[in-house]
Amino acid sequence: MNVGENLQQVRRRIEQAGGDLNAITIVAVTKGFGPEVCRAAIGAGLKTLGENRVHEALIKMDEVEGALWHLIGHLQTNKAKLAAGRFQLIQSVDSLRLAEHIARIEPKQQVLLEVNVAREAQKSGAAPEDAIALAKQIARQLDLRGMMAMGPANADPKPAFEELRHLKDEAQQAIGAELPILSMGMSGDFEAAVAAGSTMLRLGQVLFGPRPHD
Repeated sequence: MNVGENLQQVRRRIEQAGGDLNAITIVAVTKGFGPEVCRAAIGAGLKTLGENRVHEALIKMDEVEGALWHLIGHLQTNKAKLAAGRFQLIQSVDSLRLAEHIARIEPKQQVLLEVNVAREAQKSGAAPEDAIALAKQIARQLDLRGMMAMGPANADPKPAFEELRHLKDEAQQAIGAELPILSMGMSGDFEAAVAAGSTMLRLGQVLFGPRPHD
């Protein structure tokens, strides 16, 4: 595994998809990998690391220096107290109840609203029709920075990604504040996400290969 070479290929693909490398943040998804892979990512210039599970992330935080940590996996309300204040960004806030739990611990926590634009039952996220009202409510509780979504499992991701971009723009107007982050695009669909206006990609396999547990 050569993270540096893989990253260069990813950057070329981003540019070919019409993306501006200076405007897009790559979140290196280190779920399932040990601290050595986290350090390899940092060494390649990937300072932002994404984890799905709170406990796994907290262990790595104690062992790895120099990273900015994002929580990208579903967060249960009973674990909000463990996550609040420990992550630079919690990308997976999908309900007012969860936002309220986080706000009790750290009201300045930066978060994204996760929206299920794929409309798939197995995915987390707020219903798209609820997204604007929910964004306004969350912005009163926490430092809302934008929106996040996963693309559909077996369909063209372009319509879902474009819908999230429109929802984010609409939420900006409703709140009256800039929401700079549009987190969409993973290893299998990041080029479509870039073309749709993504500002943050969550990439694991394309950088590190299959996870050891897969």
